[in-house]
Amino acid sequence: MSPLRRVFLFGTCVAALAFGIVPAVEVAASAPVEEIGPGRRVAVRTNDARAITGRLVVEAADGGLLLEHDDGRYELFEPGTVASRTAIEATVPATTDVTSQQILATLPPGFDVLQTKHYIVCFDTTRDYAKWCAALFERLHDAFGNYWSRGGIEISGVERPLVVVIFADQKTYAAHAAADLGTAADRVVGYYNLLNNRVMTYDITGSDALAAVRGRRPGQVGLEILTSPAASGMVATIVHEATHQLAFNRGLHQRLAAVPLWVSEGIATYFETPDLENARGWRAIGSVNGQRLDHFLATYRPGAIESIIMSDEPFRKADSALDAYAASWALTHHLLQTRKRDFMAYQKRLGAKAPLAEDSAEARVQEFRDAFGDPRDVEQAVFKAAARLASRARR
Repeated sequence: MSPLRRVFLFGTCVAALAFGIVPAVEVAASAPVEEIGPGRRVAVRTNDARAITGRLVVEAADGGLLLEHDDGRYELFEPGTVASRTAIEATVPATTDVTSQQILATLPPGFDVLQTKHYIVCFDTTRDYAKWCAALFERLHDAFGNYWSRGGIEISGVERPLVVVIFADQKTYAAHAAADLGTAADRVVGYYNLLNNRVMTYDITGSDALAAVRGRRPGQVGLEILTSPAASGMVATIVHEATHQLAFNRGLHQRLAAVPLWVSEGIATYFETPDLENARGWRAIGSVNGQRLDHFLATYRPGAIESIIMSDEPFRKADSALDAYAASWALTHHLLQTRKRDFMAYQKRLGAKAPLAEDSAEARVQEFRDAFGDPRDVEQAVFKAAARLASRARR
């Protein structure tokens, strides 16, 4: 199997409060092309006469291509399937209206679209719910950029509107998500797909029922949504997955680069904490995530932090994934609260890694040591900090 094919098959990044899956991404060696380097816009013609234009991400030594479409999707071309590829000049991007219609064509009938400054939100739930979510996305977009910029990391603007798809109910969502998640689709309430660059979720608040309420006053929609028993999980899931999408589209991470999962998931859990006392549902970055904190302390075993530093495997196993998410939150929260400058320098190093560049377990651990010291010492500090947070919360 082509190295690029292996990456393509396992490129979906998934996270949820109730269940966590992050399939393996095998990092493959690639050879840059002298005539047409990565980043150039190309026209590709396949052996079966397809004509595609997009940005060249990687051309592997065996001739396989990874191409980025104008809407942000990645597509793999297996070795031997490409008749020709030619460098072309950049073209005027499609309008948001055109892109929206192209996306709607890939979804079941009945979907509508809501366009905001930075997002295209496709939905078949209520427009009120879509508007409320879109406002949350925009707040997160601005807060995300400000947070990392203040830390000294250069954050880029989005090149194109970010796509979010919201289904009205779990059944239709799971049927559509099965292509990405398989049998896990009915257990995951939202996910970000690295390959098609979309956030997928569904309305778990029952806002269709809310739409039947008569005499609703302006400004009450958010309050009604937040009265749902599912509101906390909904807000956390939306923010978590949208944080992944922002990180991979604003230069914090490179898609398909060798970013340790404790970093990407730690950042998403650091941002996700809901604030249901606020009509917006979410406000502060870095608030204590009570659910993650309690889970970390309840399941902690010596070596838990060290294991996620050394390997991504704990995130890939159903019986340890939730523990790994909680540990990644505890580690990230501690480092950003007590060693923010070191974390920012470490993140700059990770952000400079190219898609599909080779990496090793040894290099991964050494990078952590260079930034923070011995993982065992860091783990002891993380556990003590988590215990103090829990103690303060009980007072």
